Amino acid sequence: MSYICLLLSGAALLINGLGLLGRVPPRDAGFLNLAVGVLQLVLATVVAATGAPDPAAFSTASGIFLFGLTYLYVGLGSVAGLGSAGVGWFCGLVAVLAVVFAATSLDTDPLGSVLWLAWAVLWGLFFLILALDAVRLTRVTGWSAILVGTASTVIPAVLGLNGAWPAGGASAVAAAAVIGALFVGAGVAGSRTARAAAPRVAVHA
Repeated sequence: MSYICLLLSGAALLINGLGLLGRVPPRDAGFLNLAVGVLQLVLATVVAATGAPDPAAFSTASGIFLFGLTYLYVGLGSVAGLGSAGVGWFCGLVAVLAVVFAATSLDTDPLGSVLWLAWAVLWGLFFLILALDAVRLTRVTGWSAILVGTASTVIPAVLGLNGAWPAGGASAVAAAAVIGALFVGAGVAGSRTARAAAPRVAVHA
């Protein structure tokens, strides 16, 4: 079920990234976030209930809950026209907890640890633009959600659903390199689109 939740997250992050770039209306993105959030909370509850008392099941469920609550919060805010500060601070909490998950999973699941670090950075960007109003990072965050968010959820989900989840440090190092390159690409794309969108100032002699 966790792999299904990753697929759902990939869809939500893609649409949210496009929304930050102005390609998807907030209300349209909001309804998808509501659907994904509700589905993930239901699946997380099932994982926790069926996996008890296994600590690994609770760990998996807690991660899904964090994602699900994020999307539900974003969806409610978009549909109801709420402010963004609350969800921004919640994203900050998720970013901190993602670092904790990365540290605790390093020995048992190196690839999962790298993915958690990627999500920590991504949710940290959400925190900066939503809670601290770092508008200059909006397009970089949008591209990061599209590139890093989609790649770090959809690809692992497909691998996991096909029983091909990579193990060992080599796969984690490769994933870290790819994710790092995608973040750099998002930064470059975000900077270029920001310059292209900047208003031209007429200069008169």
